[in-house]
Amino acid sequence: MTTLSSTQTPAAPLLKGEASPTRALLKLARRRPLGAVGAFIVLTLIVVAVLAPWIAPYDPYKINSAQLLVSPNWSYWMGTDEFGRDILSRIIWGARTSLTVGILAVGLGTTTGAALGLISGYLGGRTDYIIQRFMDVLMAFPGLILALAMVAALGPSITNVVLALSITIVPGPSRVLRASAMGLRELPFIDAARNLGFSNTRIVFRHILPNCVAPYIIIATSALGGAILSEAGLSFLGLGTPPPAPSWGSMLSGAAQRSMAEAPWLAIFPGLAITIVLFGFNFLGDALRDLLDPRLRNR
Repeated sequence: MTTLSSTQTPAAPLLKGEASPTRALLKLARRRPLGAVGAFIVLTLIVVAVLAPWIAPYDPYKINSAQLLVSPNWSYWMGTDEFGRDILSRIIWGARTSLTVGILAVGLGTTTGAALGLISGYLGGRTDYIIQRFMDVLMAFPGLILALAMVAALGPSITNVVLALSITIVPGPSRVLRASAMGLRELPFIDAARNLGFSNTRIVFRHILPNCVAPYIIIATSALGGAILSEAGLSFLGLGTPPPAPSWGSMLSGAAQRSMAEAPWLAIFPGLAITIVLFGFNFLGDALRDLLDPRLRNR
């Protein structure tokens, strides 16, 4: 018979009513079915974007002069455009473009805004005043107009689109994380850290930042849908992803040159893709807010 040593402790049994992670997710799916739908849409988008080279039935760049503006059929499920390119294949590859731009722009913008918000809220004083006045300047312009002006000045490219969209995202997380930092800096454990002689950098990154992860995740998830929509809007105006790269917005721009009566599928399918993805990110963001916010968790 083996005995436990003094340094070993027996595994704690699962208490009655205690939920495993799988049960917790199933419970959340039952209580927040729209969140589960949103998670499924987002997961599908990621899978489609990653596997685009293998699941797209045709080359999205190949021009086929013998199949111009073919309506949806068994060979081309979503029809072809004015160059004979398969709409379904271009939507699949466009998912990769939209997701790449969205993740890069949101990651850069949300992280920058969160860092500025934490510094502004914790330090306060003149630093807070300068940073927040800069945020006021950015918020004075509508996001799409500001991105449009920046891309028009820098030139249309994926890098410039990511940079422009990230700047429009910065003010939101900056304000939210600033409010969180201002509340946390007055708590007793922060006073104890100061009394122990910890530097401001250590206090921010070791004590305040971990308590701001939940709002950061919620903001980033919600902003992804807006970033994808903004990229589509810039591409629709000819200032987003440069052709011939597949982009949902540029596909709608090409459809606008055709009457809906002549080739309605050119606008219907890219528009549906954008709409479904936006719903997915919004539903997922709401569910994450309910999951991570203790004030809403038990509602």
